[in-house]
Amino acid sequence: MVKESITRNAGADYQFDDEGASFKLVGFKNFIRTNPKSDLFTVKRFHHVEFWCGDATNTSRRFSWGLGMPIVAKSDLSTGNSVHASYLLRSGDLNFLFTAPYSSAISNPCSASVPSFSVSDHRSFTASHGLAVRAICIEVADAESAFSVAVSRGAKPVFPPVLLDNSAVLAEIHLYGEVVLRLISYKNSEIFTGSFRFLPGFELVEDKSMSYLDLDYGIRRLDHAVGNVPQLGPAVDYVKKFTGFHEFAEFTAEDVGTNESGLNSVVLANNNENVLLPMNEPVYGTKRKSQIQTYLEHNEGAGVQHLALASEDIFRTLREMRKRSSVGGFEFMPSPPPTYYKNLKCRAGDVLSDEQMKECEELGILVDKDDQGTLLQIFTKPIGDRPTIFIEIIQRVGCMFKDEDGKEYQKGGCGGFGKGNFSELFKSIEEYEKMLEAKQVVETAAA
Repeated sequence: MVKESITRNAGADYQFDDEGASFKLVGFKNFIRTNPKSDLFTVKRFHHVEFWCGDATNTSRRFSWGLGMPIVAKSDLSTGNSVHASYLLRSGDLNFLFTAPYSSAISNPCSASVPSFSVSDHRSFTASHGLAVRAICIEVADAESAFSVAVSRGAKPVFPPVLLDNSAVLAEIHLYGEVVLRLISYKNSEIFTGSFRFLPGFELVEDKSMSYLDLDYGIRRLDHAVGNVPQLGPAVDYVKKFTGFHEFAEFTAEDVGTNESGLNSVVLANNNENVLLPMNEPVYGTKRKSQIQTYLEHNEGAGVQHLALASEDIFRTLREMRKRSSVGGFEFMPSPPPTYYKNLKCRAGDVLSDEQMKECEELGILVDKDDQGTLLQIFTKPIGDRPTIFIEIIQRVGCMFKDEDGKEYQKGGCGGFGKGNFSELFKSIEEYEKMLEAKQVVETAAA
């Protein structure tokens, strides 16, 4: 357990535990990336993300329309579930689940398709956090074994393994704040036919009024899920200890801050580096309050800050999403100034065509590179009432390899995480926060 933090206001961060071991951020330039293949259990991929919300029907439809993700399955009153309404959205390998409770007066606990769901927990969660991510789910080889190993290594158990319909095993452990890391594995995958593979108790949804192809903007998978925590050292140590995940990247305020605010960040990854879990902490002593601190205050604690969704064609994705920004979709942070794009040809002319660079400017897409590849990215404004969780749309270019079977794949984290763009993002957030603050001052003065 971390006892003391010596300095937390900029640059390196030193913390000491009971044994005197230290947690030290060395910064982007000094970080040496290695992959020790240290996972304590076999992790296959991100499986799904579950949002807890007040109304699953309308929230899921907004995300479906805004992101181009058709609702493919449901579990609600119409399927015999009197505990909660849950709707599953899918695009490629990306699965979003939206869940809200029914009245406890009609509830039959045995009918819940997500066995860990609790009406009281949901009410407490949404009262504290509003619309937020409750569960980040990863598919593992054996959820029961993974749960046992994780708990033996200090993970806080939330829901013990349960076998569902003799086909899937589900368990949950604490991640940070009130967010859980859900584990799922399949015992009899042949039970799940066709392209639908999720949980027993969910029924396929077939919307005959719209072809699924009409609602596809090119988003294909969850690239990384970012959490904000009050203190980085204890959070990183906790997750590393029970998963065996290794440090994939790190950034300090000196790497990614502005003259006004910043953060410290560590990215954890599994063996295959296709499950990436960045975590951020606020820094202090800056001109303005860190955006991470603002998040922690409005979220009333740690939680998921943003989800990075990988597109196969970010230009098509952004064109479709921007069409819907003012008609039920998602709004984006302000684009960087024209000066940002003046030197883009020097930075990315070997990867992007002149037409693509022009489209980056028109759509407000940010471009960054590391020693391995190129990253194209853009961020939405907060997606709920509170200035907390938002969505990032990305496309990684480069780092293509072939596996043992000759199948082509892209190395995880190719192009980095937009280190060169962080200052632009932070400036946008700072301007957004200043606008909100100015509005509050005006309202207070008028009262």
